[in-house]
Amino acid sequence: MAKKSKKQQPGGTPATVALTAAGVEFTVHSYDHDPSHPSYGEEAAEAMGVSPDRVFKTLVADVDGTLTVAVVPVAGQLDLKALAAAVGGKRATMADPTLAERTTGYVRGGISPLGQRKKLPTVLDASASAHSTICVSAGRRGLEVELSPEDLQKLTGAVVAPVGRPA
Repeated sequence: MAKKSKKQQPGGTPATVALTAAGVEFTVHSYDHDPSHPSYGEEAAEAMGVSPDRVFKTLVADVDGTLTVAVVPVAGQLDLKALAAAVGGKRATMADPTLAERTTGYVRGGISPLGQRKKLPTVLDASASAHSTICVSAGRRGLEVELSPEDLQKLTGAVVAPVGRPA
């Protein structure tokens, strides 16, 4: 079962530190991560008892040589062609996982769109606007933050575009 906390956890992640510094209202959800679960995002939704269309995964892609973050619902997939178009690019491919980890400062399954080591261009799927709050990784497996899509967009400088598609 997920535990909730509105307080900054001691020694928080770069994502929670960034949220606290920005003065944004957010809720931290923690749960025991099961390494054998086939999907980090679906595991988070199940553990928190939140609809998968409100839990968003952070994916790193290479758009014409520039690493770019896509934030899409865990219940769907990233449309690489739509991502490239959203940032004025021609072609997108998934980034090398090791490069994504090194650039963001987070491990796969725990990459947060917030508090990254290097700020990357970010695209938030348009479906986020249908919700008053969404959940994204807080920077490690088993830790999520819930915040408004508007705050996420503002803090990441994200472009909002339809870049997700049903699985």
